[in-house]
Amino acid sequence: MLSPLVNHYHLLKQEISHRIIGQDEAVDSLLIAIFSGGHCLLVGVPGLAKTLMVNTLAQTLGLSFSRIQFTPDLMPSDITGSEILDQQRQFRFVKGPLFANILLADEINRTPPKTQSALLEAMQEHAVTVAGNTYPLQPPFFVLATQNPIEQEGTYPLPEAQLDRFMFNVLVDYPSFNEEVDIVRQTTVDLDTPVNNVLSAQQIVDYQRLIRSIPVPDNVISYAVRLVAATRPAANGGTIASKYISWGAGPRASQYLVVAAKTHAALHGKYSPDIEDVIAVALPVLRHRIVRNYFAEAESLSADTIINQLIESTPRSQ
Repeated sequence: MLSPLVNHYHLLKQEISHRIIGQDEAVDSLLIAIFSGGHCLLVGVPGLAKTLMVNTLAQTLGLSFSRIQFTPDLMPSDITGSEILDQQRQFRFVKGPLFANILLADEINRTPPKTQSALLEAMQEHAVTVAGNTYPLQPPFFVLATQNPIEQEGTYPLPEAQLDRFMFNVLVDYPSFNEEVDIVRQTTVDLDTPVNNVLSAQQIVDYQRLIRSIPVPDNVISYAVRLVAATRPAANGGTIASKYISWGAGPRASQYLVVAAKTHAALHGKYSPDIEDVIAVALPVLRHRIVRNYFAEAESLSADTIINQLIESTPRSQ
């Protein structure tokens, strides 16, 4: 039952590697999010091929792709579309770039909250409401948003409640020395590397349904909930969360941990996830759902470091 999915997963990685050198963890996280039906936030400095990665992914999946460069003057109607008066004096809705299977929201934190909210509403409802009319978005629908971790002047950072709409926060890091040598060698010649279409939109939807039907043992669900609960500061103190975290993750994190663990297991040929699958997806699911306090900042503890400490201290059985 899972063999076609595993084969397609390896074919996708192979096709993407023709254009994207390295970034294995980021590519894996994107594919897990796609098959889980979740949205991704990609964080990395400029020039790390985030846009190329998303564009290549869309081509290999045979999906329509739109890119929006978010700017301070971008209005909600610029992304959702608007009604116009045509020559017959009838109002007609003209769809915006939001009506695509994969939407790359470039530098989402550079646009005001009103426009961010229009995008995040579409992410949640998979539909757009304009002038009292609701227009559904064609499945599958994914938002892959990017944030620049530097140059924060003039930005509108996403509030924690809006960040929570993203299934994964994927860190796109610098390549290794050898990877960068290969990147420079490949991109400084007049050569366009083609990629092949591996999946159709309907196959992706079918795989998403298959993954949702995978059973999860009770001990795995319990562990996911305990791990998320461990991110919340206790009233009596004395925990890692109480020492380093102001606000912890909510129930949506538990849901995403289990769904992502299902997908991680399925892509590796397993018919049911275990606790190791939960741990494998814990960082991208949780890193944008905890708010570090002053003590964590003072000790230069990253969200990933705190989450790893929580994983080590959370019992696997209760």
